[in-house]
Amino acid sequence: MPKRPRSSGTTVSGASESVTSRRVWRVQPLRPKSRPIRQPLRAGSSLAYERLSDPILVKRAKDGDRHALEALCARHQPAVEKLARRILRDPEDARDATQESLAKVCTRIRQFRGESQFATWLHRLVVNTCHDMGARQRVRRCEPLPEDDRIAGEADPAREADLAELRQELGAGLASLSREQARVVVLKDALGYSFAEISAGSGMPVGTAKCYAHRARAGLRARLSSDRAA
Repeated sequence: MPKRPRSSGTTVSGASESVTSRRVWRVQPLRPKSRPIRQPLRAGSSLAYERLSDPILVKRAKDGDRHALEALCARHQPAVEKLARRILRDPEDARDATQESLAKVCTRIRQFRGESQFATWLHRLVVNTCHDMGARQRVRRCEPLPEDDRIAGEADPAREADLAELRQELGAGLASLSREQARVVVLKDALGYSFAEISAGSGMPVGTAKCYAHRARAGLRARLSSDRAA
């Protein structure tokens, strides 16, 4: 019988050797992606507040960030003054209304509920402030001066000297007070403004204005008493 020719194919053992000789690729486990660390914006001069939007500034101002409140007032001050000039016409009254409106923003910022844009809320606040100031100005202009029916007497040099000395003592007493106390007591006792008007014009609470007036009067009384005793 003729012999079978040997097969030239790969044997089982040779196939296993070729498989094992192949390079084995190791699959590396996937590393979790690092999440960015989100930190709240820090209040300070390094933050560019002028680039922040109104909603962000309002949120930070409500949280007590005074830099955000200052940036908010500085951004809207030109528009506030322009609106006040258009309503009141008088430049001096418009400047007073602008300062009063911005002072109200500082004290009422937490009352802004965000139901409208901040500029809309501020527009209404400025309009109301201008109307109130205009009403006060009209009342003062129309107030008649009381008639003085007293009979003029002869000039009394001694009395005139006493009055001059009293004015000098009052001036020295006012100079010894703090600026806020002297301002409040002059507005209240000399010019006849109410505490509500003083509060609206200066931005300080009514209770603070009353406290300043009380301290100023006590200081003036003590100063005048000591001067006369000396």
